[in-house]
Amino acid sequence: MFPPIVLAAVLILALAVAAILWCFLSEPVLRSLKGMASSFRDCIEGKRRAEALLRKLLSEEEYRQLTWRGYLEVRSPSIPNRVYHIPKYRGQVHVYEQGRRVMVLCVQPTEPVPDADVVLMHKLMIEGNEQEYLRVANRLEPTSYRHYL
Repeated sequence: MFPPIVLAAVLILALAVAAILWCFLSEPVLRSLKGMASSFRDCIEGKRRAEALLRKLLSEEEYRQLTWRGYLEVRSPSIPNRVYHIPKYRGQVHVYEQGRRVMVLCVQPTEPVPDADVVLMHKLMIEGNEQEYLRVANRLEPTSYRHYL
């Protein structure tokens, strides 16, 4: 066994090394943690604002449908009997004609944005310029296993 004086010296040396490391490392670590907390708050605030905008721009019936069914139904402005089902959360837009799914579309923003903004993006693009929306969308064949009503 080591004498108590040696153990005390080793303990003091370990504490001194720990204190030095803390001084050098703590500021960047704390700055990083503060930055992460700030980013998280910004993300939550962005989602809250996006949801508020969605609520403001949709009618009561549209918002109720989106929350209850999980998708927003948008009628085609140019093709009779065509309806787009825009999911509440990221995913593919299902296109129906006369109640039968005819295609699945994928259009996503290039930067991360809240889901509520993606719903509005689809709705406004379809209602504002449906032909351009269809031009930029990736078209997928409808498959029975992805069917929902």
